Amino acid sequence: MTSASKRLLSAAMVLLCSFGLSLQRMPACTNLIVGRKASVDGSVICTYNCDGFGFSGSMKSTPAGRHAPGEKIAIRTWGRGPIRGYIDQVEYTYSVIGYINENQVSIVESTFDGREELHNSEGLLDYDTMIHLGLERSTSAREAIIIMTDLLQRYGYNSTGESITVCDKNEAWILEIIGKGPGRQGAVWVAVRIPDDCISAHANLCRIRQFPLKDKENCMYSKDVISFAREMGYFSGKDSDFSFRDAYCPITFENVRYADARVWSFFRHHSDPAEMDKYLPYINGEFSVCDHLPLYIKPKEKVSVRDIMNDMRDHFEGTPLDMTSDMSAGPWGMPIRPLPMSWESGGKKYFRERPIGTQQSGFTLVSQLRGYLPDHLGGIMYFNCDDASMIAYVPVYCCVNQVPEAFRPENNPHDEFDERGAFWMCNFVSNMVYPRYSVMIGDLRDAQKELEDYYECDQPNVIQEVKDLTDRDLVAYLTAKSAQYTEKMMKRWDKLARFLIVRHNDQILRPAKDGEVVPGRYTAPGYDKAFYEAIGKGTGDRYILKGSEDVEKMNTLNETL
Repeated sequence: MTSASKRLLSAAMVLLCSFGLSLQRMPACTNLIVGRKASVDGSVICTYNCDGFGFSGSMKSTPAGRHAPGEKIAIRTWGRGPIRGYIDQVEYTYSVIGYINENQVSIVESTFDGREELHNSEGLLDYDTMIHLGLERSTSAREAIIIMTDLLQRYGYNSTGESITVCDKNEAWILEIIGKGPGRQGAVWVAVRIPDDCISAHANLCRIRQFPLKDKENCMYSKDVISFAREMGYFSGKDSDFSFRDAYCPITFENVRYADARVWSFFRHHSDPAEMDKYLPYINGEFSVCDHLPLYIKPKEKVSVRDIMNDMRDHFEGTPLDMTSDMSAGPWGMPIRPLPMSWESGGKKYFRERPIGTQQSGFTLVSQLRGYLPDHLGGIMYFNCDDASMIAYVPVYCCVNQVPEAFRPENNPHDEFDERGAFWMCNFVSNMVYPRYSVMIGDLRDAQKELEDYYECDQPNVIQEVKDLTDRDLVAYLTAKSAQYTEKMMKRWDKLARFLIVRHNDQILRPAKDGEVVPGRYTAPGYDKAFYEAIGKGTGDRYILKGSEDVEKMNTLNETL
């Protein structure tokens, strides 16, 4: 294959992953949402695991700017490829870093696909372009929703169904959109505000069912959202009974188990598990018993940013779907599973779970939006590349005018290792830990906690240090601070990689203290107990030691090691 062909194939894979697809359809991306009265400090919180095989994570930025009358913007699919058309520029655009702007507006997404016949490839705007235009032009979540949906009506929508989290320092919304099919301009959509004292989530399945048609304060929708469903034969009942999900994204066992199971697990962390387990029939495809999760719930206790970071690392631990506790977890309780997500064996069809924390994440973020602080200081995007389970979240302030070096696209190529890039440094560590998860994850968790503790403890210091700065000096200070935080993470992860290879070399375990290998007798940790039991069941008498004397010798040898 020529280098040009390789580049073309790589670009195609990136495009596929942007749609949440791989060589097999792959549900991608998770958003968690916390209203300001549901958080411990009064901040609105939203998250994004951007998942998809074949691309490397990085961070992009656009500066604020004034624009001349009549100026146009060239639109390319997913920001690359030939120009597909032009749209009108606005007089002023705000600065954007990643998925947060200088006004503390954060917009993130997950794809639900929905009815395939409603995808219109002729539309000009894909969802990612639409999101970034919304960030560049909005000062609030409500304004962003109006801007984005107006853009779709004017220029057309060429993505499949999307659930979009739109948050600012006061409000959190879920906006769900799907196109109208070839030859039809625009999209149908509905947006519902999450109550301030509640939490919500979406993960590749449409979440809005019935919605309050007359509550303009907490709900917005396209004027034809119901009439179009009638026209297409998706709905025939009373308007008050209309369900956006049922009309535009009918449920199946697969899309519920791969998608809403993640929402269920998140809710279970923050409510009575017994109450949430009443929804297990739904998760197990028993739709005659239960056919939905609530759109939002009130948590039993207020939620912190650190809580949400840990929620982004979930593998169903402690639930009936726990990925660390069965034979497929392997010798060391690994919660990561390779593709395919389903397969056939012995004439039967099988599937694997799809958790929030997953190896194919390109990047992950947690946006914290604080209305009690000035915008430039109040908005923080905790960010890193790779699997949320295996990284430390790094604070990047919403006003920064430079992307930290380790997060820049040029330092994170998708097909070549680059030690300057956070994506490759984090993958270097995570792919070392995955195969021997239960033995090595504790060391990674120590480094993760060390960094995140430091970042959390430093935030009050930052607030004090900037209180007398001018806006210009504040931006310079927070840009430098975000760069320092990122550099600290990179150095700590480099140290962690070197520590892991020494401590765990050749499947032994050397003693350690405070992240350093220390002199002493090493041990051989062996397999997890459950896997030893599985070996016995799967191999019969093959590995049974004959005679008590042999057993005693083996036990003595193990103690010596």
